[in-house]
Amino acid sequence: MDVTRKGLVSVALAAAASLAIGMGTQGLAEAAPKQITVGSIYSIDKPQGQVWLKMQDLVEKEAPGKLKFNVVPDGALGGEKEEVEGVRLGSLQAGISTLANMTTWVPAAALFDMPFMFRDQAHIDAVMAGPVGDRFKSLFAEQGFKAFGFITYGSRNVISKEAITGPADVDGKKMRVLQSPLHIALWDSLGASPTPIPITESYNALETGVVDFMDMTMSGYNALKLYEVVPAFSRTSHIWSLGVMYMSQSFWDSLDAEEQAALEAAAAEAIPYFNQLAAAEQEAALQQAIKGGAKVIEQDIAEWQAAMAPFWASYADNVGGMSMIEAIVETK
Repeated sequence: MDVTRKGLVSVALAAAASLAIGMGTQGLAEAAPKQITVGSIYSIDKPQGQVWLKMQDLVEKEAPGKLKFNVVPDGALGGEKEEVEGVRLGSLQAGISTLANMTTWVPAAALFDMPFMFRDQAHIDAVMAGPVGDRFKSLFAEQGFKAFGFITYGSRNVISKEAITGPADVDGKKMRVLQSPLHIALWDSLGASPTPIPITESYNALETGVVDFMDMTMSGYNALKLYEVVPAFSRTSHIWSLGVMYMSQSFWDSLDAEEQAALEAAAAEAIPYFNQLAAAEQEAALQQAIKGGAKVIEQDIAEWQAAMAPFWASYADNVGGMSMIEAIVETK
C-alpha cells in the first residue's frame, strides 16, 4: 500500500472513529432525562414540596429515565409570582400556584374567590373535573400555561366569642376582615360591620372587643392561638383557596407523547395526594386548637348559600356573570 493510500485509509478510520464517538455521545445525551425545575415557597416536607416528590415517583414508573424533577424549596426562587414569571421566561418548567395569584394572567380566576359556592372537597372535585375546569384549562393555555388540574389548600371559617350557627347571627356584629373589596362587600351584605385590621393586631382586637368575630384558616387559627380569645369555630368553609398545577406550554409541546402521557397520569394521582396532605395539615391544626379550648360548630351550608343570593347577584358581573356562579353551585 503506497503512502497516499495509507493516508486515505488513516483519515477514513479516524473519521469513522470520530463519528462513532460522536454518535455515542449523542446517544448518552438522548438517554439523559429532561430536567423539570420547579420552585416551592415552603420546605420540602410541606404539601407544596411533597407533591413534586410524588410526581417524580409516578413519572418514573410511567416513563423510566425520561424526566427528572429538580425541586428548589424554601422560596429560594422567589414567591408565587416570581415562580410564574420564571415559567413564562423558561428558567423554570412547572409550578403550583393559588388561583388568586394567577388572576394576574387569568383574571377570570377571580370567580373562585366568591363565597359559599362550594359545599365541600367532593363538590370542588366535581366542578373542576367538569366544564368549569375545562374552561379554565383553556384560559390558562391561552396565556402559555399547560394546566394539569386544580388543587385545594384549605378554606376560611368564621371564628368568634359567641357561637355563630347561621347567617342571621352575624347581623349587627363587628367583624375583622381582609383589606379586600370582595370581603368587605360580602360581610356588609349580611348585616355585619366589616373592619379591616392587620392580622398582627387581630388577637388584641378580638380580646378587647374592637371586633366580635373574623374569618381564618384552620392553620392560622391555631398558629396565632386565636382560640384563646375566640373559642367558637364555625365550620363555614365559605371561601376555599384553590390552586393550579401548571407547566410551561412551550416546554409541554417539546415533550414526546410518552412523556406527556406520563405527566398527565402522574398529575391525576398527585393532585388528590396534595389535597389529602393539605386537608390533613389543616385538620391537625384544628385538633390542636380544640385541645386549647376551641369548640367546633357545624353549619348548614345551604342556609348560607340562600343568604348569599343577593350578594352573588350584585357581584356576579365582576367574576364572569351569574351563570358561572350558578354552574358551580348547581354541580352535583
